[in-house]
Amino acid sequence: MRVFLDSNVLFSASRRESATGRMLVLALKSVELMTSELACAEARRNLILKRAGWLEDFDHLVGKLQLVPSARFELPVEPSDKDLPILCAAIGSKCQYLVTGDQRDFGHLFDQVVMGVAVIRPRRFTELLVAE
Repeated sequence: MRVFLDSNVLFSASRRESATGRMLVLALKSVELMTSELACAEARRNLILKRAGWLEDFDHLVGKLQLVPSARFELPVEPSDKDLPILCAAIGSKCQYLVTGDQRDFGHLFDQVVMGVAVIRPRRFTELLVAE
């Protein structure tokens, strides 16, 4: 399974003892986890502003992920302009899932498949991991 992580998932997982952090530790045993430089940069920027003490764990986490290039191309749906490269990167890297908690920008796509990528919440991803 190939899974793309959005910046808000990276942010939450940067606190190792968080539910998201524990979920990713479990996922790393059996799943190819990916993200883009753009998602990493956004997560880092937010961590610096809000949770600078989590940066060490963030760097440790990112070191275990596969970084894929950002991309932009036409899609049959309309994510926000800032999230277009996130969804395109997930599609371009042939991920089965884009995991995001971003209700505002991706909420209209939750549980939908866009060009082979299902947009799901972290809770749904956890359910898939447990079912494996």
